[in-house]
Amino acid sequence: MSASPGLADVFARCRDEGRAALIGYLPVGYPSVEGSIDAVRTLAEAGADIVEVGMPYSDPVMDGPVIQRAATEALAKGVHVDDVFRAVSAAREAGAVPVVMSYWNLVLRRGVDRYAADLAAAGGAGIITPDLIPEEAGEWRTASERHGLDRIFLVAPSSTTERIAAVTGATSGFVYTASTMGVTGARGSVGGAASALVARVRATTDLPLCVGLGVSTGSQAAEVASFADGVIVGSALVSTMLDRAPEEGLAALRDLTRELAEGVRGRA
Repeated sequence: MSASPGLADVFARCRDEGRAALIGYLPVGYPSVEGSIDAVRTLAEAGADIVEVGMPYSDPVMDGPVIQRAATEALAKGVHVDDVFRAVSAAREAGAVPVVMSYWNLVLRRGVDRYAADLAAAGGAGIITPDLIPEEAGEWRTASERHGLDRIFLVAPSSTTERIAAVTGATSGFVYTASTMGVTGARGSVGGAASALVARVRATTDLPLCVGLGVSTGSQAAEVASFADGVIVGSALVSTMLDRAPEEGLAALRDLTRELAEGVRGRA
């Protein structure tokens, strides 16, 4: 079973505090395995409520150029699936609730039940699965229930009402609500599609709705926090560590995380 607190505890605490949750993504293995574990700890200590640990993958369908660059370098240096669980443990020890973002092939290669057992043992709360649809998730549903993990599926602006109902019916923890079509990456504005999609999804479920893709500043986090239960930030956080010495990168990561944490509290 995964260690407590879990995702439900995070969102309950945030509701009590009258704010949205901050969810920060970092890929394991960049700039090195040890460096990424330091970054995960920094992210948690600087204010991320939930840490999303990404496993680099050679054929991503959702990652934009910033995350692809970090993932490519991590893979070249030999990052392994076992390193994901080390990063998950580090995030848990630093006070955040960790989840993994993984393309499904990586889970299949390890074995769905073994992966779930290892993640739960490391303190993970669930998995975000960008390329797994609920109709093909029977084995994952069984394993996640056995090991006490949440299943986090995605909806997008193109999702039909029927698709939204199918996704939310299979999801636990929170619904990953992609604010725009396309890949990850910081954008100049969040886009009006995000609030419209959240309204559509909220009509089908009481689960927390977290918005990702495009947020890079405290003011954008505050904007999204005004209508969503959680704000997901990835590329902007990863970019703080690109082309910087490790300590300089961690300092920039800490500063941006603090700015985003202020944003989800409506103080940007």
